[in-house]
Amino acid sequence: MSKDILKKVRQIEIRTKNLVNDFFGGDYHSNFKGRGMTFSEVREYQPGDDIRFIDWNVTARTGKPYIKVFEEERELTVLLLIDVSSSGVFGSKSALKIDLGIEIASVLGFSAIKNNDKVGLVLFSDDVNKYIPPKKGKSHVLRLITDLVNYDYSQDQNKTSIKNALEFANKISNRKSVIFLISDFVDDNFWPEIKHLNFKHDLIGIQIYDLFEKEFPNLGLVEVHDSESGEKVWIDTSKKKTRLNFSKNFTQKLEEFSQNCKNIGFDLIQIGTNQDYIKILTHFFKRRAKRI
Repeated sequence: MSKDILKKVRQIEIRTKNLVNDFFGGDYHSNFKGRGMTFSEVREYQPGDDIRFIDWNVTARTGKPYIKVFEEERELTVLLLIDVSSSGVFGSKSALKIDLGIEIASVLGFSAIKNNDKVGLVLFSDDVNKYIPPKKGKSHVLRLITDLVNYDYSQDQNKTSIKNALEFANKISNRKSVIFLISDFVDDNFWPEIKHLNFKHDLIGIQIYDLFEKEFPNLGLVEVHDSESGEKVWIDTSKKKTRLNFSKNFTQKLEEFSQNCKNIGFDLIQIGTNQDYIKILTHFFKRRAKRI
């Protein structure tokens, strides 16, 4: 591994670990602490206990009523689904969309291990490009970050299939998991899969967009290239009406997508590359914790 990659991984580790310690650990924990119940022990029945939990085998053997005692499941499995298709290799300011996705994934990964949870990684474009099964520990999360940083984003990955990624996540997730889907969602035909996975697991979408996608600047006559379809068109951005139409159309798409997610009960966070993502994530999880 090159020194540049090691340096970048180390920088991400320092920044995201500090963010987790200062802002995010408690919010993560309050949202995802225990999503199920596991059997703990049996004890003698006491007045007021729920009779549905009576252990009839032990009761018959001892001649006294005993009930099963359950405790909240503390360990979670967190799965990070990250879109690595070509549309993510775009950015107008200091970071590409995929750079922001990597940092957010790192924060979520360190938040998980801080709470002794397992973390896994799925990289996808039109198919699943890489899968690292969930494990615990700092060294494992650093491996995930290294693989994200070291991934070749220049390779020909012009298409996105969120549907395929969700179907893969459903296939590998045998127990209820927390699944973060990080993408710009430049795709369609995935709603049935989102509904299905959202019903079985705790699915949260993080939609990343760039400022120039929302507020196109005056750059004169420019050639615009759609990295996913391959289509190229020339537009005159010096015309205010053209820029306003771009802004209006993109904003409308963001709002429509957000509303569609609300309609099916799918939690979505929308973050621009020019925004403070920690503030947005913290606000989302505080609001979500009150709802749960």
